[in-house]
Amino acid sequence: MSRRMVSTCVLTLVVCAAATATAQSFKVQCPTNTITHPSALNNNSAEPAYTGATPLSAGANGYLTPTGNVNGAIKCQQVSGGDGYATMGDGHQIYMFSFGPLSGLADIAAGKPGTEFPKDFNVPYNASTSPSNNGVLLPGDPATTIDNAQAFGWNGAVGLAPDPDNGNLIDGHVDPRPIMDIGVMNGNIPAPMIAIDEDDELFLTLSNVGMIMRPDLFEQHTIHFHGYPNASAFYDGVPDASVAINIGGSFTYYYLAPDAGTYFWHCHISPPEHLQMGMVGQLYVRPRQDRVPVGTSLYTALQAQQADLRTACPGPNSVPASVASDIVCTNPVPAVNNGVTAVATVVNTGTGGYAYNDGDGSTHYDVEYPLQIHGFDPNFHFVGMTFNPEGFADMKDKYFLLNGRSYPDTVTPGPMQTQSADGSSHFSQALPAIINITQGQKALLRISDLDVSEYQTLASLGIRMTVIGYNAKLLRDQDGNNLYYNTNSITLGGGESLDVILDACTARATDGTCTTPMATGTYFLYTPNLDHLSNDAENFGGLMTEVHVTL
Repeated sequence: MSRRMVSTCVLTLVVCAAATATAQSFKVQCPTNTITHPSALNNNSAEPAYTGATPLSAGANGYLTPTGNVNGAIKCQQVSGGDGYATMGDGHQIYMFSFGPLSGLADIAAGKPGTEFPKDFNVPYNASTSPSNNGVLLPGDPATTIDNAQAFGWNGAVGLAPDPDNGNLIDGHVDPRPIMDIGVMNGNIPAPMIAIDEDDELFLTLSNVGMIMRPDLFEQHTIHFHGYPNASAFYDGVPDASVAINIGGSFTYYYLAPDAGTYFWHCHISPPEHLQMGMVGQLYVRPRQDRVPVGTSLYTALQAQQADLRTACPGPNSVPASVASDIVCTNPVPAVNNGVTAVATVVNTGTGGYAYNDGDGSTHYDVEYPLQIHGFDPNFHFVGMTFNPEGFADMKDKYFLLNGRSYPDTVTPGPMQTQSADGSSHFSQALPAIINITQGQKALLRISDLDVSEYQTLASLGIRMTVIGYNAKLLRDQDGNNLYYNTNSITLGGGESLDVILDACTARATDGTCTTPMATGTYFLYTPNLDHLSNDAENFGGLMTEVHVTL
């Protein structure tokens, strides 16, 4: 239901509310067995090593089904659509339209993605799995429980409960009370982080819990993966071509992850308003190269990927050889085989891995930091909370944010919390923006910008930035030549992303070994746009964070 229908609905409020309640209800989906990932051939709660493309054959109903060597797994996540509050660097609390976490609560509070394997997602919250609070989720959890010095290690789907109509099986049936207890006024900025691996199937459920501070609005919400190569418009989140989720309803988006890179997601209902109000989130896809067995030639492993037609990149170095390259390819095989072999990676911990399927090891990193740039116009947010029409043409951002925080909050470790109108404190800004690197290490910065009205520049002082990817595409020409470049500043507009490596080493040997590590100390990643180094009317804040280089 759009905002333009509100005046009509107010006249027939009972009818509209009843129609919404009967047409939809909360429900989650996280299967353990699919056509693409049959449980008989694959452990869908673990990432298998990548040794070659998955062979497919026509099944009984005409669908292509795997016959062996299944790659990837199944991942699931649940988020809420509603509202909440966040705290700016000058202490001001700002009202938001926002997404919040309804799964992976412990991981999100620890600064990790909330995307879970089925074995973790399909676990109801109860006294046996979570003895704190006698198995009852409390408004504001996990902040409420952690503040009471109790353990909170549960990452299942909020509200998930045995289905009494299906033999008490765990089949996506939910109890709406926990969803409302946790989802209401639990907005996050950025929205809960999503991270998947190439070849994964992602089941992402959006449950619309309504806007408590704007009861006059019957706002629908959607999830749009910006720039994501989605084969189906039905799951693209643009309401003109897909669906929108009403208050009191859930919808599960489905994606089969192909191309690695840094993306982002946002609501596509009245985008200028909902993005400005805070409905923006992080998303990245890890490459198959993370799963190549240790000691395997990266060049050979990338050649083997050409057998997968979803991501094949024909060219002069592909196998079998092609007479011409494809301009839409994302990862051409390198022009030269440098003989680099795969090293051990630690997936889903933020330590160790590759940014892309590079075939030459050039995108390897030691630590990983997603950084989302965003900005707020506080007047727009204030008007948005006071039942008045917003002046889109007059929008002017005065808070400039990294991961929902402005300096000095960007260097605050751990999740930040804000007390909302429900009287509970919520982890409104869960993702820190401080960057910690050991001497000689490389840090991958996954930088995305979802500003509505501003271009943003980030500069580094004393530490080199190497740009390796733009808009989820490796910087490489179709002949396999790397087009990376070194710089001390990057500029992004709304809807753009960059992959940048910070190198805490000033000189490296030909084998990549650091021969001259950087001096330890504190460096800065900041904007040289001086009017963006402020928190509204307060100077010395805004778009800035610290890079700590340690022994």
